[in-house]
Amino acid sequence: METLERILAAHPFFSGMEERYIQLLVGCASNVRFDAGQYIFRAEEEANLFYLIRQGKVALEAFGPERGPIVILTLEQGDVLGWSWLIPPHRYKFDARVVEFTRAIALDGTCLRKKSEENHDLGYEFMKRFSQLMARALQATRLQLLNVYELNP
Repeated sequence: METLERILAAHPFFSGMEERYIQLLVGCASNVRFDAGQYIFRAEEEANLFYLIRQGKVALEAFGPERGPIVILTLEQGDVLGWSWLIPPHRYKFDARVVEFTRAIALDGTCLRKKSEENHDLGYEFMKRFSQLMARALQATRLQLLNVYELNP
């Protein structure tokens, strides 16, 4: 039987994380599913969740007043969606729109912040892992903006 603990431990984001930390995370995790066209979150909403995508596709979008929604990044199985729960003021920066039916594990950021305050080693693990995600997201955003505005890198 597939348990949340096994699902978390098998996800690439948690690869190599100590089992004791995975056990702490299980209490903050839940299974979720989203239909195509649904928004998981919208820019400026309070950010208290992040998602481990198990199946499906999600487009991270920014809204351009003259262009409408601009896809910054498309996430799929094995990817992580949302890091705004980690950084005050805990507001999402983009819209997350489901492109095709998606199953994910939602992790409660409030719960994780509390556990990270209680266990700084766990908090440090999160910071290391999320800083890599943030760097990749910034690079993807940069490349997308270059493409949108037809600039040369």
